[in-house]
Amino acid sequence: MRLQSDARNITMMMDLYELTMANGYFLQENASTKVSFDVFYRKNPDGGGFAIFAGLEQVIEYITSMHFGEEDIEYLRSLNLFGEDFLEYLRNFRFHGDVYAFPEGTVMYPDEPVITVIADLVEAQIVETELLAQVNHQSLIATKARRIVRAADGRAVSDFGARRAHNNDAAIYGARAAFIGGINGTATVSAGQYFNIPVGGTMAHSWVMYYKDELTAFRKFAEVYPDNCILLVDTYDVLDSGVPNAIRVFGEMREKGIRSKNYGIRIDSGDLAYLTRETRAMLDAAGYQDAKIVISNSLDEFTITSILRQGGCVDSFGVGERLITSRSEPVFGAVYKLGSVEENGVMVPRIKVSETVAKITNPGLKDVYRIFNENGHAVADLLVNAGEEVDLSKPYRFVDPESPWKKRTFVNCTARKLQEPVILKGERVNPPVPTVEIAAYVKHQLQEEIWREEQRFENPHRHYLDMSVDYYNMKIKMLEESR
Repeated sequence: MRLQSDARNITMMMDLYELTMANGYFLQENASTKVSFDVFYRKNPDGGGFAIFAGLEQVIEYITSMHFGEEDIEYLRSLNLFGEDFLEYLRNFRFHGDVYAFPEGTVMYPDEPVITVIADLVEAQIVETELLAQVNHQSLIATKARRIVRAADGRAVSDFGARRAHNNDAAIYGARAAFIGGINGTATVSAGQYFNIPVGGTMAHSWVMYYKDELTAFRKFAEVYPDNCILLVDTYDVLDSGVPNAIRVFGEMREKGIRSKNYGIRIDSGDLAYLTRETRAMLDAAGYQDAKIVISNSLDEFTITSILRQGGCVDSFGVGERLITSRSEPVFGAVYKLGSVEENGVMVPRIKVSETVAKITNPGLKDVYRIFNENGHAVADLLVNAGEEVDLSKPYRFVDPESPWKKRTFVNCTARKLQEPVILKGERVNPPVPTVEIAAYVKHQLQEEIWREEQRFENPHRHYLDMSVDYYNMKIKMLEESR
């Protein structure tokens, strides 16, 4: 679903240089020349072993609905940068190219093309900004969410981040991405509505403060929501007031024959490890062993890990600002680089060379395969020239680009091609994938395919991005020629 809070045209969400370059190509080059661009990123957030690809659905919606209205044309004319012929081209603009991508939710690694755009020169150029904005934001939040879910070790995690998000779209798409990454639900109502994410929430401190005393506030809430009675106990004093008052209300509910399906307390401040241990003891002693303890307040994978290591007794985590902004590393860093240009009907590779080795691109049109051993674990990803055969029925010779002198071979392995067409000739190929199915795909990969060693927070095992011999030789030849 594409969100748009007012009448502005989302097509115009691009850097000006997309249009200045497009205008230059339009005036000086054959604008119908085919080119390819790749989307990839260079390092995993937070020193992790992988990232999660998210935002593809919004990319597809954006590209297939691109257009420039009369207000857009008038604004661009007012900049005094573009001639009438180019403005007329934009007035009639539609994307007619092809887009290939990993399935949304794919576990991904640095330097592999998660999206490839093949289109006319101008078309391919002007989709860059919004494409990167969606992929960078949602992949960042999905990856952060997965780390938090892993730290929670099977306990429920909910997104509480809307009020700390950078704006409303960041809150809603952030909730979508967090659900893809593995959280159980969100407090953001619109995200629940648009993406069928379970929503949850009970009370804030203002509810407790409104009433003359805490006990009255708890009673009032329990009267309205007996089946969703999570009471916020830290408005005044958790152990001396909040928990005892909650226990009293739970007792009154039982006296009335009310057996709540979901009841307990939430703590939003203080020493959460200590307070949850003491609270658990108090609830258990009062006979409420099934009462849940929910905590919130600036949580992330590091604080959650610390709380649990200290013996904190927690059933559910509400995670806000550090998830929705990925506070520990708030920039994902995916880029959009030219891979090939059509010459005489043939796509010819292009390469970006840099003194910084990490910024040297992988040139040309290429296919990406995930290689699995006989146990179904992913041992590496493999770059090959587009259309190049990958025959794993016999030992397959490949090159590790970081150790090219070593003789490497895949034996008894299978391969799965990762990119698939999502837009052909400007039209989407398949209907949208439900968000819950994307989340299930992430979970399947991490449980069944991706090594546990890659999922460590500290010193994760490096996932190898290998190359076929032909592809590696082509890249080295281009580097030599560039000198």
